[in-house]
Amino acid sequence: MNKHTKRTLKRILLFVALAALVVVLTGCGTSPVTKNSTGFWDRYVIYYFQQFFLWMVHNLHMSYAVAIIVFTILIRIVLLPLMHFQTKSTKKQMQLQPEVKALQAKYPGKDVDSRQKLNEETQKLYSEAGINPMLGCLPLVIQMPILLMLYQVIFRTTELRQGTFLWMQLGEADPWHVLPILAGVFTFLSSWIAMKATPQQGGMGMIMTVFSSVMMLWFAWVTPSAVSIYWVVSSLFQIGQTLLLQNPWQMQREMAEKEQAKREKEKQLRKAKRRAYKKR
Repeated sequence: MNKHTKRTLKRILLFVALAALVVVLTGCGTSPVTKNSTGFWDRYVIYYFQQFFLWMVHNLHMSYAVAIIVFTILIRIVLLPLMHFQTKSTKKQMQLQPEVKALQAKYPGKDVDSRQKLNEETQKLYSEAGINPMLGCLPLVIQMPILLMLYQVIFRTTELRQGTFLWMQLGEADPWHVLPILAGVFTFLSSWIAMKATPQQGGMGMIMTVFSSVMMLWFAWVTPSAVSIYWVVSSLFQIGQTLLLQNPWQMQREMAEKEQAKREKEKQLRKAKRRAYKKR
């Protein structure tokens, strides 16, 4: 099992664990939240986010759905520096691919010792470049608690739970199943575009893309429409962000140009050596 396969399996297990955690924790705490609520989660997280939503609705004259959309965009803007750092890390990984391929050629064996040496050398290469390959899991790790918080705010706030958007009641799942399908499709597109920027993932990257899309389709199917709205808008934002900060076609074009320049340099060097040999 190569390094990328192991990394993808770890991400899948992380996704399953976080999804299971959300399902379990959403059943925790069902009573309304007020300023007299006790416990850090209820008093300082759920309550203040609840008040923020209600403030947007009452003072900015937003509908509950629009407040959720605005909240989603604000969260994504706050996460932009982290995403930018992740993008820089991904670009570094792309730039190191020639060195990684050289290590793979140096340790081509399938035995345990060869694979261990390859992993050690690759990890050393990434460490020297300041790259953490598992950083790609960080956005998911951060967003799962936000989804949990949003679920609890909606479920434990009567005004929000009874709010409506188009044909949906925010506190209930979409009866026409439009949002779950959009959540699955946009998650797939978001992951697919990101995967195009890291083609070294190969087939396991596509497995992760399909798996995460199916998981989000299921998640949106069983959660309130308000949470599905958050994920759909977040995925759309992610698509635009990736195209802006990590345009995969531009990155591939730059890599191809560098590879072409490298081949031209090697070609010129071979010609120079032949001319020098003929002069002897």
